[in-house]
Amino acid sequence: MIVRVLGAAAVAAALGGCATVTRGTTNQITISSEPGGAEARSSLGHACTATPCTWEVSRKSEFVVSFSKEGYADLQVPVSTRIAGAGAAGFAGNILIGGVVGMGVDAATGSTLEHYPNPVLASLVPLKKAGPLGRGKHKAAIRREPAQRTEAEEAPQS
Repeated sequence: MIVRVLGAAAVAAALGGCATVTRGTTNQITISSEPGGAEARSSLGHACTATPCTWEVSRKSEFVVSFSKEGYADLQVPVSTRIAGAGAAGFAGNILIGGVVGMGVDAATGSTLEHYPNPVLASLVPLKKAGPLGRGKHKAAIRREPAQRTEAEEAPQS
């Protein structure tokens, strides 16, 4: 019984300094567009019908956000991962407290990572609309007279 209690305490102490415990394995990603109200979908299956919105994503997942809005060109924004300052500190804490086990847990869960960019902001570009008929520059209509016929063309064919 005492061995189990000591073992549990040792595991708790080992995990106490690691980034998995201090930062978690997921990250909140804010999705926005200018103008707002665009539909957004991720390559991981997340979706929102109108920006802004927030998704919870695994820290180790890289993905692409696709934006669409009527009257605007579609846009894709890649979201990658990088080592976060706080994640690196938690990982370094493993040297003091968590040891190799804590480092392995952090590496496996991606808890030392953060998503970039976050927030994800898409600046949508309006599509060019064709002007209504009768507006804008016009080319002058060219009227061509029928070509003069030669005697050979006028002669009846036998």
